[in-house]
Amino acid sequence: KMAAAAGAAAAAGLWSEVNRCGQNGDFARALKSVNKILQINKDDVTALQCKVVCLIQNGNFKEALGVINTHTKVLTSDVIAFEKAYCEYRLNRIESALKTIQSASQQTDKLKELYGQVLYRLERYDDCLAAYRDLIRNSQDEYEEERKTNLSAVVAAQSTWEKVVPEDLGLREATYELCYNSACALIGQGKLNEAMKKLQKAEELCRQSLSEDSDVTEEDIEAELAIIHGQMAYIMQLQGRTEDALQLYNQIIKLKPTDVGLLAVIANNIITINKDQNVFDSKKKVKLTNAEGVEHKLSKKQLQAIEFNKALLAMYTNQADQCRKLSASLQSQSPEHLLPVLIQAAQLCREKQHAKAVGLLQDFADQHPANAAEIKLTMAQLKIAQGSVTKACMILRSIEELQHKPGMVSALVTMYSHEEDIDSAIEVFTQAIQWYQQYQARTNHGCCVFQPKSPVHLSLIREAANYKLKHGRKKEAISDLEELWKQNPKDVHTLAQLISAYSLVDPEKAKVLSKHLPSSDTMSLKVDVDALENSHGATYVRKKAGKLTGDNQQKEQGQGEVKKKKKKKKGKLPKNYDPKVTPDPERWLPMRERSYYRGRKKGKKKDQVGKGTQGSATTGSSELDASRTASSPPTSPRPGSGAAVSAASNVIPPRHQKPAGAPATKKKQQQKKKKGAKGGW
Repeated sequence: KMAAAAGAAAAAGLWSEVNRCGQNGDFARALKSVNKILQINKDDVTALQCKVVCLIQNGNFKEALGVINTHTKVLTSDVIAFEKAYCEYRLNRIESALKTIQSASQQTDKLKELYGQVLYRLERYDDCLAAYRDLIRNSQDEYEEERKTNLSAVVAAQSTWEKVVPEDLGLREATYELCYNSACALIGQGKLNEAMKKLQKAEELCRQSLSEDSDVTEEDIEAELAIIHGQMAYIMQLQGRTEDALQLYNQIIKLKPTDVGLLAVIANNIITINKDQNVFDSKKKVKLTNAEGVEHKLSKKQLQAIEFNKALLAMYTNQADQCRKLSASLQSQSPEHLLPVLIQAAQLCREKQHAKAVGLLQDFADQHPANAAEIKLTMAQLKIAQGSVTKACMILRSIEELQHKPGMVSALVTMYSHEEDIDSAIEVFTQAIQWYQQYQARTNHGCCVFQPKSPVHLSLIREAANYKLKHGRKKEAISDLEELWKQNPKDVHTLAQLISAYSLVDPEKAKVLSKHLPSSDTMSLKVDVDALENSHGATYVRKKAGKLTGDNQQKEQGQGEVKKKKKKKKGKLPKNYDPKVTPDPERWLPMRERSYYRGRKKGKKKDQVGKGTQGSATTGSSELDASRTASSPPTSPRPGSGAAVSAASNVIPPRHQKPAGAPATKKKQQQKKKKGAKGGW
């Protein structure tokens, strides 16, 4: 009995110690006292609960969960449900934490708070929003501001990742956290300028809030502002201000923030700015995305985007095996996602394996018909790059959901026209027009009342008619033009086209239709013809009539005086033109066809080659030349000679005379310049 009494007294003293340490926040000493109590009674429920709490406060979540799992008989789910779920949440066992919370018999306020956090981590934003709304409505304590902040974070996540237009919750943005979350929601809606203003307000509120604490340094404030600045840089990047964004990103990295999630996002954004440039910097930055714990800080879409960029970086750095490995891993995680297969196809194209790339894309399109359209567009692009335009057209025409779209019709017609396949181009128009006719029939439910066609339908018919007229398909264009005129009988332009087409096919029909043209009186416009003709840019000038009488004659004469006559330019004469010499009547004929042409002298250049030292002249060759006799026809004056031939019967035409004393090099240059020239004087 005395021993039992002594034990009870010792336990009471230990409990007092535990209570005092708990109030002081010294959970390490409290844990020692609790362990001593458990030595006295190992199944003491209160002591076990205190031990779990002490371990949680010290950050030993794994050990705390071990204690709970070891004493399941004593620590039932009703007793320790919150602590167990919290340990699982902090150990990133989110699914287990959710099961623990849902299995608890009583949903306390603490469990509801944790339930909201768990739903947020699982990205079940609708359920999370409902949970926080219920908490705010049914709670009144000092944590109301934190709950509103969490609620605004859920709304921002919905706007960013699910593209849901956020509803106005009526939250007063009195704190920088609320302001920041509001800015994130605006970014998700694409309202970048408004989001930037919200972030600037959040920065101002953050500085004011932290500067009130004397213990907070400027470095602490900058560290807290890092996430706000990171979001500002992201907006700059979206706006195309990449240099400003890059500068702000690098400033944040220099601060070395402790948030690994923030660093990973910033590093990823820098990599996207670098693209295939500055690869060395990107390879350094990608290490920040591999930090421990990043996967628990970011959303699934953020992590997926980082993995995509890693694969692209591997492709840009010619790491083909690494690129294939990463893209294959991404495809196994998200089999229906487009990007992994597109990255693999791009890598194959870099390796000049275009056929294999097209085959890979075709297999994906067959397996995932929902995403086939985008894949087939890529396949068509690859075919065009290879020069197989016809095959590209076949692929595009296989995309049934896009066949009737004006953009697709325009692309196909352009490509077929490039290949001079007019029949296929007209067939594309016909199929698109038929689709709209069938669609109109479905929407009218078989109603026989006349229904106007849609603007897109009419536009396609008009383009088809114009295309057929352009390529001489008058008969085929007539039906389209009649359909257009039927839709709008007052359309004079369409009627004129229709009459023009019928004039070549059925003139009688053209005459009948021409009666529908409005009279000249009704078509007359109040236009000042004279002012129009004299306006800047007018290309037509009315010619003077042969005979004018009365006022019209005076008016036309007045207009004639105003107009300036163009001066006729005088023809250029040859430099050596001599008006006293009669021009050669054969000057317009080629030299070979002239009566005095005697053929080119052979061996002239060979005779002129000097055989002495450089600069010396050879005189003997000209004396021995038999062609230089008195009976030979006269030639052009020799360079350097002081006189020309004076015989009247042998006058050389002025067009072929050269100034006396001109050097030989000048003669060659002038011959080159005048080669093939035409004209006279």
